[in-house]
Amino acid sequence: MSQNPIAETIASLMPRAKAELTELVAFQSVADWAQFPQSESEGAANWVADALRAEGFQDVALLDTPDGTQSVYGFLPGPEGAPTVLLYAHYDVQPPLDDDAWISPAFELTERDGRWYGRGAADCKGGFIMHLLALRALKANGGVPVSVKVIVEGSEEQGTGGLQQYAEAHPELLAADTIVIGDAGNFRLGLPTVTATLRGMTLVKVKIDTLGGNLHSGMFGGVAPDALAALIRLLDSLRAADGSTTVDGLAADAVWEGLQYPEADFRADARVLDGVGLIGEGTIADRLWARPAVTVLGIDCPPVIGATPSVHASAGALISLRVPPGVDTTEAIKLLEAHLVAHTPWQAKLELEVVGQGQPFQADTTSPAYASMAEAMQVAYPGQEMQVSGMGGSIPLCNTLTSLYPEAEMLLIGLSEPEAQIHAVNESVSPEELERLSVAEALFLVNYAESKRA
Repeated sequence: MSQNPIAETIASLMPRAKAELTELVAFQSVADWAQFPQSESEGAANWVADALRAEGFQDVALLDTPDGTQSVYGFLPGPEGAPTVLLYAHYDVQPPLDDDAWISPAFELTERDGRWYGRGAADCKGGFIMHLLALRALKANGGVPVSVKVIVEGSEEQGTGGLQQYAEAHPELLAADTIVIGDAGNFRLGLPTVTATLRGMTLVKVKIDTLGGNLHSGMFGGVAPDALAALIRLLDSLRAADGSTTVDGLAADAVWEGLQYPEADFRADARVLDGVGLIGEGTIADRLWARPAVTVLGIDCPPVIGATPSVHASAGALISLRVPPGVDTTEAIKLLEAHLVAHTPWQAKLELEVVGQGQPFQADTTSPAYASMAEAMQVAYPGQEMQVSGMGGSIPLCNTLTSLYPEAEMLLIGLSEPEAQIHAVNESVSPEELERLSVAEALFLVNYAESKRA
């Protein structure tokens, strides 16, 4: 990276950034008190609040959101008449999954092969550190040229909507001219990217009951309806033979126009085993960014170890459905529920519960903020043009903010490039990517302030 004062400052701050990310990753801040103590999330929230206070933020507050978690807010006033930029990240993380599969402990930031490993290192505790680095560099080089609001969510990974509900009840709190969501990522390591679309999502719990209790499979099997077998048949109805998602009435043939995702790159990024085929049809970009995708996240059934020869009376599952821009999540939920009812075999008793949802998102890439970011990324990534991509994941808050502040421009950047392996074991962040994106964000704030003065 060709050095300029901001880049030089951020380079000098990287050891401090690593130490701070180590402290923040150490909090086991999974926003599910059945899995991890609530005190771990509260500790992370307080750490974030203290960091904002140390940077001179005013009105720093722990917001008690309706889902029982806390989001952290702070305001840093800028020059008179300057625009306001909202910076977003989240401190909650996915559970570590299989502790034994982590090469180093999930909640200990560990440097290995030039990357920093730990749960949340990229998604999205690193995103908060990115915001801090950008602001510190600006303060050291003439000051922050805009007013800054920071909001750091405590339950984004759970999809329970606490911050969305809080924002809707306090619509003035997060009002801004431009919003930078630090929870996305570059399409490829070292390729500067803004994310223009997100799929929406819903989580649905399914429960099937067929009997008053488990039965001996020898005495009753073959006639008594098996709830687990019914669940398997029901879940299978959500996919065609090629693996494409098939929800009755839900379109699944849209085409993505723009940056494409080579199949060989996808196979490597997804660590698909040799000889195993991909699912669905169309380009990789079509399937990831323009079409719905259903995933069975978990099944309630007996494990193999300890299983008894029984016909099962009850079985359950948690289903995720991702929907692309242009599809209303509320309507998609209705279609999914109708599909599940229609495809439940043997007149089994079906219970459905929607436990999370968020709308898809599509940004206006022609806005002045995008021009400011493109210029900033060219400096932070010499010789590289900013790319615009989609993302298959969901950030439900984006649509809430778009609804509340329809005039606000919104950009999505972040540290979750493919090598980061977010949500998987051995999640990591590239310190070089953290450094470059912090430079880009700082320069963006300068460019954006200048564009508003012009």
